[in-house]
Amino acid sequence: MKIDKLLISKLEHLARLEVAPKEEARLMNDLNNILAMVEKLEELDTDAVEPLAYINEDVNVFREDFIAGQVRHEAALRNAPGHDDTHFKVPKVIDL
Repeated sequence: MKIDKLLISKLEHLARLEVAPKEEARLMNDLNNILAMVEKLEELDTDAVEPLAYINEDVNVFREDFIAGQVRHEAALRNAPGHDDTHFKVPKVIDL
């Protein structure tokens, strides 16, 4: 596949971009180089290569979960600008 001016104009439209006329030649060259590199990679024999699922060998590395810095319910409500006995009161933000 070769990148030409027609394809560049289609890509401009799809990406909602404006490419300056003097940038078209550079863009075509860059895209053709990328396609050539991908075609070169397609020549590699990858039949014996196992797919990579994870970058490292670690399995289920979790940290210790602990509770810290809690505020009592009553203390949190006491500092709220609007509340009833159990809930915060906030302005309505969605009109249905």
